[in-house]
Amino acid sequence: MIPRIKTRESSLLPGAGVFERLLEAGFAGDIETSAASRTVLSTDNSIYQIEPAGILFPKDIEDMKTVMRVLSEDPFRGLRVVARGGGTGTNGQSLTDGLVVDCSRHMNRILEIDPVRRVARVEAGVVKDQLNRVLEDHGLFFAPELSTSNRATIGGMVSTDACGQGSCLYGKTSNHVLGLRIVLTDATDWWSRPLDDVSLAEIESRGDRVGEIHRTVDGIARDKRERIEEIFPRLNRYMTGYDLAHIRREDGRFDLNAIMCGSEGTLAMIAEIELNLLPIPKYAALVNIRYDDFNTALEDARSLTALNVASVETIDEKVLGLAKDDIVWSGIARFFPDDQRGAANGINIAEVLADEPMELEQKLMAVTSALAGADVVRNIGLTIAREKADVEAIWAMRKRAVGLLGSVEGPVRPVAFVEDTAVPPDNLAAYISEFRALLDAAGVSYGMFGHVDAGVLHVRPALDLTRDDHVPLIREITDAVVALTRKHGGVLWGEHGKGVRSEYVPEFFEDLYPSLQQIKKAFDPENRLNPGKIATPGDGALMKIDEVPLRGSVDRIIGNEIRAAFDNAAYCNGNGACFDFDETSPMCPSYKATRNRVYSPKGRAALMREWLRLLVEQGVDPREEAVRLRNSNKAIGLVRRAFNSLNPANRSDFSHEVRAAMDTCLACKACAGQCPVKVSVPAFRSKFLNLYYGRYLRPLKDPLVAGIEATLPLMARIRPLYNLLAGTAAGRAAMKLVGLTALPKMPPASLAGLGIPTADAEQIMAMSPEARARAVIFIPDAFTAHFDPKVVVAAIEVARKLGLSPLIAPPLTNGKALHVHGYLDRFEKAAVATSRSLDRLAKTGVPLVGLDPSMTLAYRSEYKTLPKGPSSPSVLLPQEWLVANGKNLEEAIRRQAGATVRLLPHCTERTNMPSAVAQWKAVFRSLGIDLQVADAGCCGMAGTFGHEARNREMSERLYAMSWAEQIAAGKNGTVVMATGYSCRSQVKEIDRKTIPHPLEVIRDMLS
Repeated sequence: MIPRIKTRESSLLPGAGVFERLLEAGFAGDIETSAASRTVLSTDNSIYQIEPAGILFPKDIEDMKTVMRVLSEDPFRGLRVVARGGGTGTNGQSLTDGLVVDCSRHMNRILEIDPVRRVARVEAGVVKDQLNRVLEDHGLFFAPELSTSNRATIGGMVSTDACGQGSCLYGKTSNHVLGLRIVLTDATDWWSRPLDDVSLAEIESRGDRVGEIHRTVDGIARDKRERIEEIFPRLNRYMTGYDLAHIRREDGRFDLNAIMCGSEGTLAMIAEIELNLLPIPKYAALVNIRYDDFNTALEDARSLTALNVASVETIDEKVLGLAKDDIVWSGIARFFPDDQRGAANGINIAEVLADEPMELEQKLMAVTSALAGADVVRNIGLTIAREKADVEAIWAMRKRAVGLLGSVEGPVRPVAFVEDTAVPPDNLAAYISEFRALLDAAGVSYGMFGHVDAGVLHVRPALDLTRDDHVPLIREITDAVVALTRKHGGVLWGEHGKGVRSEYVPEFFEDLYPSLQQIKKAFDPENRLNPGKIATPGDGALMKIDEVPLRGSVDRIIGNEIRAAFDNAAYCNGNGACFDFDETSPMCPSYKATRNRVYSPKGRAALMREWLRLLVEQGVDPREEAVRLRNSNKAIGLVRRAFNSLNPANRSDFSHEVRAAMDTCLACKACAGQCPVKVSVPAFRSKFLNLYYGRYLRPLKDPLVAGIEATLPLMARIRPLYNLLAGTAAGRAAMKLVGLTALPKMPPASLAGLGIPTADAEQIMAMSPEARARAVIFIPDAFTAHFDPKVVVAAIEVARKLGLSPLIAPPLTNGKALHVHGYLDRFEKAAVATSRSLDRLAKTGVPLVGLDPSMTLAYRSEYKTLPKGPSSPSVLLPQEWLVANGKNLEEAIRRQAGATVRLLPHCTERTNMPSAVAQWKAVFRSLGIDLQVADAGCCGMAGTFGHEARNREMSERLYAMSWAEQIAAGKNGTVVMATGYSCRSQVKEIDRKTIPHPLEVIRDMLS
């Protein structure tokens, strides 16, 4: 039996009682010390793992000052504290065994926008894309481009002086920082802005911490000027931390922010940022150039930068191959076609910007003419993307490159530790050639891409850090790469900051390193802010790359076989794609609704990984436990679960914290489709629940929900009684007692009285070949059939109008609800029986068509996990079937002029079936309609999720975030459709509106 796993207490030493003291001192934010929260924040996007003692989520700057005041009190002076933004750092910058201060949950307000002065003031937790979405209405944007722009906080960008694609044109974050509101360790609240000499002298005369800081930094800038010029590389990416080279701006003013930007939280807490904004370029295009050799792409990239392009990005064959299997590829594949010379083994993406269409075309002509007019045409073809949607889609692919490198199969996967080196662009081709030789000699594979215009290379060697022979390669490769970058005049840390790699700082800065120590001491004399990184006062030690705990040490305990059995949970690399702030994106609704990272795919994967580790440490193999559970005596098991549920000793079981995180998952599978590593929370969640409820009793609602498909036919026979429960206040109150709510009423119409022939394999085979060719078998799921039968009727009528002979499959149990709630044994039995029935029908050659996307796609995902029985049945989505009948559609159309039709696709369909939306557009295009596809996130119902009383508040909050606005658009004559039964049910429950399935709209358009 799965054992009780004792919840780990916080290891906060010294400083016991600090959390109580913070509350006494007036801290108004959130304080989290649970094992779940500490586990989730023990990792970032690096190879390291350090568990914090607790996490603080301040509500405002007053909370930040309270934290600093309390930590300055004698009992707590030894506590370490680290600021954390999006948590996507690749070098452990925000990892600590002390306190984490996270501004992303509450301090995420845009405080001021001045479009005339082109200035914005924001709190540290504002996400870059969040700000730019608001600025777009003013024709402005915050420039530095990042692959993590949909989750990177601006405070984090400042801390790492972040930049990315286009930095040669737009520079880094520091180039756009006008002012920083910081909180020092003595709780001083200070606005740091550029100062003229008079103002600087006035501040230096102060006798406080602020005066000491300015005197120290100004003295170093004066006294060490020549040495600074000698040591600092003349690179676009001079990511060195404590940027001594730019303390004095071009206008001569003193700028302390040059030191603050890139300081990785080692000097002060950043509360607010004042930013310089730029006009959005009016016109943009991408020239996408294909090569049969990556080295050729690199060599060509240098000539491209001389052609007045805004940026040049290079991607190698490894990343390109991974992108082709990703959800984004279907939208951009036409820009990277294979030709007679084969698939591309590398690409360059050149960005061209202009303020006028003619100017854009002239620039494009210059680029394409130069490429065609070279003495030897080195590329194998090019395309041009001009439309905004296409440009954004191609950049989306490029942004996903880092995450895609983690999506390979098996335990050997690309990892980050030398992934952001920078050298002078003229040296890049030679540098990369030597870099590749270095990795080849080490016997490791790798993927490469980079900002070649800036001389930055992203490369991640593939290692399995659970292996004794791979761990030493971290040191060997890093030392070799450091020497190689020095040889070519570059730096190890070109873009992603130092963090754990700070051990190389003294070697790089040489005799300037004591100056960094002086700066650190002036800001943080007791070395409490993110100690061990960038610089340490006195003899304090810097972190070393092979002395910090590795994530691989945890994974080694779990073992590769168990890791592989739990759906990539243990392979989450922390890239944070699931932290997308955008409410119109389907990725992880529960994170959007709560802003709690525990309730995200990354969070749940981290908890699952920790749970597996704790089990293995107790000698339990969860796979063997699942088999034992299946074969156990059910009556004895019930008694045991009741005892465990009532036993007070089990209250501290870590499994409860894992289950609480799993309970908020909507099982929408957006993570499975959108996560670059393909972490599928619903898949490992069902395995966890299966094992968890082998030890504890289930809530009352679980057996009701799990058995819904089997009981619906009975409920249909007693429809009036069921409707009393679902449609009256008393009935709803009664259902809430067992944990269910928002149940739909059952309409009087049913499929039984429609006279539609039931599909029978033997009878179909007895048909003539011509008759079978005209047949189609619809497979209505139980929910659509009983609660929304008019959709089934519409499907039948569409088929008949297309000259086809529709049949209805006999009632079948799909089993998705069983899988979602962890009834894996029952799911397997039901799915095997259904697979056999569908297999018999499929062998007739007649197409099988499902109606609800979530239920239909279960045949392609959940059914593939079946250990026995026939192969997964081939069941089409409605749009796949209609596309195949496009000619019949065009012949049967009765055109409706001026109709505006908007589609709200189901989340699972949108994220796990890349071609689904394009197919719906093709169907409506054949009907003379330019289909609009709404930008909307999750409706909040997600199958059974929104029907559970505990989830209803979150369900309605999610609906309000994006669906409410889309449904309101139907008032203006727009026909709003939804493919998901649960989605239509949510609309009816909240807005009291009935919106159609696309099949209903199509039916009305056909003669």
